[in-house]
Amino acid sequence: MKAALQEFALQAGFSKVGVCKPGAVPELAERLAAFVDAGHHGQMGWMADRMAWRGDPSALWPEARSVVMLAEPYTPEHDPLAVLQERDRAAISVYAQGRDYHDVVKKRLKKVGRWLIEQVPDAQIKVFVDTAPVMEKPLAQAAGLGWQGKHTNLLGRDLGSWFFLGAIFTTVDLEPDMAEESHCGSCTACLDVCPTDAFPAPYQLDARRCISYLTIEHKGPVDSDLRSLMGNRIYGCDDCLAVCPWNKFAQDGRDARYAARDDLLAPPLAELAMLDDTSFRARFSGSPIKRIGRDRFVRNVLYAIGNSGDDTLRHVAQGLVDDTDPAVADAARWAVERLSA
Repeated sequence: MKAALQEFALQAGFSKVGVCKPGAVPELAERLAAFVDAGHHGQMGWMADRMAWRGDPSALWPEARSVVMLAEPYTPEHDPLAVLQERDRAAISVYAQGRDYHDVVKKRLKKVGRWLIEQVPDAQIKVFVDTAPVMEKPLAQAAGLGWQGKHTNLLGRDLGSWFFLGAIFTTVDLEPDMAEESHCGSCTACLDVCPTDAFPAPYQLDARRCISYLTIEHKGPVDSDLRSLMGNRIYGCDDCLAVCPWNKFAQDGRDARYAARDDLLAPPLAELAMLDDTSFRARFSGSPIKRIGRDRFVRNVLYAIGNSGDDTLRHVAQGLVDDTDPAVADAARWAVERLSA
């Protein structure tokens, strides 16, 4: 059954499949508690609210006997760091340049889940894609898909860094795979490249300093000492992923829906700053960017404008100093001050 399941999942579009038991990572609860107790979760209160489920997958669904972890690559065809040199343009994380992965991966997971139910009629399943209290990365390591590198992201010897994870919890008792071990060695490329020093130590992340967190999860104004370090990154950050040497083994993305849209590859900051709520929703329909809303997005764009050093963008920021959103207005004033210095 397990071999047939893996074969079907690969035919369905996934690149790697592994299995672990719900209780395969007993130290999860302790690791999560330490992360939250240190305040490293920032404003992500949902991480603290559901610690019991997140720290113990068997508590999330006691009837589950196996966790099937699946990987789907979205490897970029371009150098994601090149746009950082184009200071009048926006750097958007690779995963958000195409179709929203939540929708694509979940449909594929459901297809695999339906197949499993057809083979085992009394089977039950639950599918998860980054929206439930499930710690996918540790479970994926337990299932042998890869390991959490020093940047805490998952990477694999045959996958590189660029892949999404999906999980199928099931009542079917499947033989678990062998957990993967770390193969980072003495490399510290991911730690050294971080613009904001978000890693207190190898294998530890302080989300409060992470640009992905600051541009996506953080509400309100960003601390002034961090704004200047964000550069032109307006949604996420790929630096620690992009420099990983294991990417030479990365698999090509199979789904064309993940390919970068032309208007999201390196869009002009001036153009993005002018978006109102309606035009923002229209432009980012079907994109994960839509979830952060216009105000947070334009706030990020204004930080990038302030970091651009391009005086021709000052009038763009000036036009938003009286924006109805306080964080946007604050970011606009900061950008004008930076460009006027």
